Amino acid sequence: MDITAALDALGTCEDVLTDQNRKDLDDKGYTVLPGIIDVEWLEALRTRFEELCEKEGVHAGIEAHQEAGTRRLSDLCNKGPAFDLVYTHPKVLAAIHHVIGRAFKLSSLNARDALPGEGLQGIHADWGADYDGQFHVCNSVWLLDEFSEENGCTRLVPGSHKGPHPRNALEDAMAPHPDQELVIAPAGTVAVFNSHTWHGGTLNKSKDLQRRALHCYFTAREHGQQLNQREYLRYETWKRISPAARYILGVDVE
Repeated sequence: MDITAALDALGTCEDVLTDQNRKDLDDKGYTVLPGIIDVEWLEALRTRFEELCEKEGVHAGIEAHQEAGTRRLSDLCNKGPAFDLVYTHPKVLAAIHHVIGRAFKLSSLNARDALPGEGLQGIHADWGADYDGQFHVCNSVWLLDEFSEENGCTRLVPGSHKGPHPRNALEDAMAPHPDQELVIAPAGTVAVFNSHTWHGGTLNKSKDLQRRALHCYFTAREHGQQLNQREYLRYETWKRISPAARYILGVDVE
């Protein structure tokens, strides 16, 4: 199987994106896809999020990343069928393919909830070097709660995906950027962003609002994964998912 066959099997084609989606990805480095998660699925994802946080306790997120002031989860591909469509959704995969432009695979599927009074991140990029003429990584943020200025929504700097890495350009990565845009959107939305784009979480300024989100992150197929999916793959996951999904995970027999 190759990327064309996998995307075709999963119902992905360029036509599932609008012209505006493609223009936003090209020009701004991100696009917002409303209504991706329906009400029933959203409730299932929220329920599983809470179950895993309770079950894993202080070890939650340890497979990939833990962060003070947040609730983190990792290796979600192996933690229930509710997450299967997150990394195989045809519209989101179309956006990922539009950005990377060649064969890709999942790098990691994690979750993050910035707690009240916490969550501010410095502006960063998920690729560690200046733009070199091609894009290597692309992320998607799945909103399990409404994102607002109050509860610490994501900020992005449009157009920054074709420039230097922020560490080579910013004096204070924690400060607001004059060109930053905030992802303010209802639960069920997915924001797909070229991961070379400068971005970061903002402060959850509320007293009690949750800000749960999934991070479904992809990389060009020639690169390593944030979480080695072959090492963590569970047999029940392998049995449950399709050959095309195995290809996207990077656990297919090549």
